[in-house]
Amino acid sequence: MSSDLVSIIMPAYNASATISDSIESVLSQSYKQFELIVIDDCSLDNTKEIVERYVALDQRIKLISKDKNEGVAYARNNGIDHATGNYVAFLDSDDMWDTVKLEKQINVFLENKEISVVFSSYYRFNTNGINKLVNAPVFVNYKKLLKGNCIGNLTGIYKLDKATLIRQKKIGHEDYLFWLEVLSNCPNAVGIGLQEPLAFYRVVEDGRNLSGNKVRAAFWTWKIYRRYLKIGLGMSIFYFFCYIINATAKRV
Repeated sequence: MSSDLVSIIMPAYNASATISDSIESVLSQSYKQFELIVIDDCSLDNTKEIVERYVALDQRIKLISKDKNEGVAYARNNGIDHATGNYVAFLDSDDMWDTVKLEKQINVFLENKEISVVFSSYYRFNTNGINKLVNAPVFVNYKKLLKGNCIGNLTGIYKLDKATLIRQKKIGHEDYLFWLEVLSNCPNAVGIGLQEPLAFYRVVEDGRNLSGNKVRAAFWTWKIYRRYLKIGLGMSIFYFFCYIINATAKRV
């Protein structure tokens, strides 16, 4: 495991229209010690061919071609299994990063040796441009994260050695449960949120993106509290109420 290397996990499925922009945002990073692991989840378009062209140009880019479509959670897990860096970050094949994202986050890790996670504010955008700034809290721990997912998955970086065995589960809110498990894995684990927006989250305008269905998202969150985290009914109701408030504020 390389101590200064960031392993960037990028699942891709039928992403030919956007994946070049996502990859270019990685290649433009001021922090150069990274590997980009792209997991093609049996795309039906030419996503794989686009990635192969980048692989031929830059040895830091690696392609994993799956033989069975299993969804984004398992694709990310494939990437984590192949990661060789001390740090792991996620970027979906339709999102993008600011050029200084990795540099600023790695500096936080270097200055705070006990920190488990670093994330940041980010922009939501569509074809009309940026439509919202999502602000990150200054810090988060397990109990605070239970009140709502304030870690944008495209912004989070964690130390692999602090969560070696944790993987995402195919449950809808796979990223939310993942960050909860990362922060619960170590006593007194804390995530630091950078206030500067360092990433760009693409909003699917026709509403087909999974997280856009608010009813299902709420159901997934409730299931995380009760089925996966085994939280009691009373506290689950409390955290769910906090989640509804925070989710509403995020989309206003």
